[in-house]
Amino acid sequence: MATCISCGTTLHPERAAKYNYCTARECQEKNATGLTMVAIGMNKAAEEFIILDERTREELASGKYRDLRRGSFGTSVPGPAGEASPPPASPPGPPVRRPAPEGPARPARRPWSRRQERLALLYNQQGLRPGEIASKLGVSTYLATQIILAARNRAAR
Repeated sequence: MATCISCGTTLHPERAAKYNYCTARECQEKNATGLTMVAIGMNKAAEEFIILDERTREELASGKYRDLRRGSFGTSVPGPAGEASPPPASPPGPPVRRPAPEGPARPARRPWSRRQERLALLYNQQGLRPGEIASKLGVSTYLATQIILAARNRAAR
């Protein structure tokens, strides 16, 4: 039979399977340790927490609980190699000839400022969603997405 390490009382077999101390207040205050909880998912509707132990610590380190949205919208950290999508296939048939544009091509003017672009990138790196970024910048969600994608494409060149 297992006994409490503090007072020596005999422990119930089910209790002894997980604990080495009894349920007396003094023994619990002396031996009980708090749990470390980690938030792994948060949104407007719900939050998801896990208790951090050795197994979950390894799972976190391996990337099991990574933010799946980050891969589709953008992040400051590049994804694993080999995740790039293949180039689109050309349609069957003869190639379509388009007339060349007249004069030198000028880049289209962006409908946002450099300041908005810098803020949008900072907010994106902090993990905010396009809708949240849009409300902070005072623009539409579509425009916030375009700002971040254009800045990321420019940085990748």
